[in-house]
Amino acid sequence: MVLSSVEPFLILFRRVHQGVGLHASDRAVPQAEVEAWREVWREGKAETWADPPLDRTLDEAVAWMERAQDNSRSCDGGVARHYSLASGWGTSYPETTGYIIPTLLLEARIRKDATLLRRAQRMLEWLVEIQLPCGAYQGGTIDARPVVPVTFNTGQILLGLAAGVEVFGDRYRQAMNAAAQWLVRTQDADGCWRRYPTPFAKRGIKAYETHVSWGLFEAERLQPGNGYGEAAIRNIRWALSQQAPNGWFSNCCLDDVSQPLTHTIGYVLRGIVEAYRFTGERSFLLAALRTAEGLLGAMRSDGYLAGRLNADWQGAVESCCLTGTEQIALSWLMLYRETGDLRFRNAAFSANRYVRSTVRVDGPPETRGAVKGSMPITGDYGRFEYLNWACKFFIDANRLEKTIREEESELAISNYPEAPCFADSAASGSGSR
Repeated sequence: MVLSSVEPFLILFRRVHQGVGLHASDRAVPQAEVEAWREVWREGKAETWADPPLDRTLDEAVAWMERAQDNSRSCDGGVARHYSLASGWGTSYPETTGYIIPTLLLEARIRKDATLLRRAQRMLEWLVEIQLPCGAYQGGTIDARPVVPVTFNTGQILLGLAAGVEVFGDRYRQAMNAAAQWLVRTQDADGCWRRYPTPFAKRGIKAYETHVSWGLFEAERLQPGNGYGEAAIRNIRWALSQQAPNGWFSNCCLDDVSQPLTHTIGYVLRGIVEAYRFTGERSFLLAALRTAEGLLGAMRSDGYLAGRLNADWQGAVESCCLTGTEQIALSWLMLYRETGDLRFRNAAFSANRYVRSTVRVDGPPETRGAVKGSMPITGDYGRFEYLNWACKFFIDANRLEKTIREEESELAISNYPEAPCFADSAASGSGSR
């Protein structure tokens, strides 16, 4: 969003900076711009950067996801792509609704919340309704054009369909198999998917489609023997041909392969971690560790990670892609569990803390519990938007942090030397006198 002129911006900046409302004579400044630049001003205040409690932010993030479903402009059961300070709620986004489903199902189980279960099932019903005859799914939001089958989006929705089969049974099995079979049929012999790219990103091969492979791994677990796992492994091996010795990946961005988003780096890393979890193959673990260690060196001690990184793991922009930070934090925590390497645990906790400090736990429902595309909100990724997938990965990473902290606390208690029973000692002492 660009301000219409310098003069209204100066009026707006002065009014917001002074903490007063706009005067009637200032109405040339659209209300959306007022809200956007008010948030810019709020970001600059020191008290904004307090780290809210982990439980509170998790609760608010889940509640925001519910509101994103309820307020989708397309009113179809999917999750609104975003809330924009410039234009309000967006229409539903099939791709991200797909992988939001496993998050809601996990939260439903942990919280014993039947409402979240019903919400996830409504998302599944909608995804079944919009599946293309070939088994694939479109790119972009539900109202985007052209409507064409897209590899990446199909793989992300496959994650949701597989979770639906696991929780609700065979009702979603046919849709899951149709999506998985389409991905197997359309894969090239070397493991790359080239034929059905999204029309909404720069054309070219995409290393981050390892995240599609993860969807196939989940389908293989539920429906073995159809070649889903083999196709996924072929893609992982192809993707590793794009990995440099320092862990950086070529051809791993939506639009600029020389300085990929941490969002797409997060995708490629998670796919490789899942390949290791599925196969136990050590070469996949080592590949994931190379990328994870490169990212360690790119992060500041306060948890800030530049939103784009070049081939030397140096920041290429001055804003943070909060989505990518949370994706990477999640993979770090998964690798900590696999290796016991405390560097990954500590880095993930710092990254989560940084993102939590950007999340509001009070204020308007449209932004309370939501996660911005960028920090600051004027950054180039999701500018002035709160993205549903940023919130999804925030929930996932903070949920795993909470689980690890609880496990470590229980372990510390169980390993603590047994304390003497003072009541017994007192009784024993009084009897001996």
